Amino acid sequence: MTAGYIDGTVASLAEQLGPDRDDVLREMDRRADEEGFPTVGPAVGGWLALLARLVDARRVFEFGSGFGYSAYWFARALPEDGEVVLTEVDADELADAREYFERGGLADRASFEHGDAIDTVERYDGPFDVVLVDNEKPRYREAFEAVREKVSPGGVVVADNAITAGIVDSEDVLGLLRGEERPDAASGSRGIADYLSHVRGQDDCETALLPLGEGVAVTVVE
Repeated sequence: MTAGYIDGTVASLAEQLGPDRDDVLREMDRRADEEGFPTVGPAVGGWLALLARLVDARRVFEFGSGFGYSAYWFARALPEDGEVVLTEVDADELADAREYFERGGLADRASFEHGDAIDTVERYDGPFDVVLVDNEKPRYREAFEAVREKVSPGGVVVADNAITAGIVDSEDVLGLLRGEERPDAASGSRGIADYLSHVRGQDDCETALLPLGEGVAVTVVE
């Protein structure tokens, strides 16, 4: 696995300390490496599972699920009657996610929704104990606003790519957060900076950065 923005030794230590991966997760990791598919990776995956356990999560909602990697980590941390809602615009990737979940014996803990995640969340009642925001970067703030009233008290909203990604530059994000104009900043960087500024400004939220993978912003909602 690539270490992303973080030093490879730190990422490797995080992987070693985290939960063991089963055969399905190992296959997913191999696929991500071979195809260059962007997943959170095992170091962050272990943290997602731990966050779910820390808040005693029963329901999880994902804005953007790909072939189900992060959702699989969540599902393993949920009780047998728990639910993780996967959303994905690519029907083939969603079908692959369903297959992975079936093979891992976790399909009964998952709902697979094909289509735009922000449209999908409007059809769901809360509460959700954990939310993962990993859709189009310029729409992160929109995703947060669409789900915030459905987050349970003490629940967490987790945003991936808070430091870097293909269309996210950490220096631009930092500059924008400092109030610099940065006219050449990509839309992804602007979306992340807008999201981080927005959640940090909420009176009923507290946000901190988990510097693993490509950066994870964790927001606790009171």
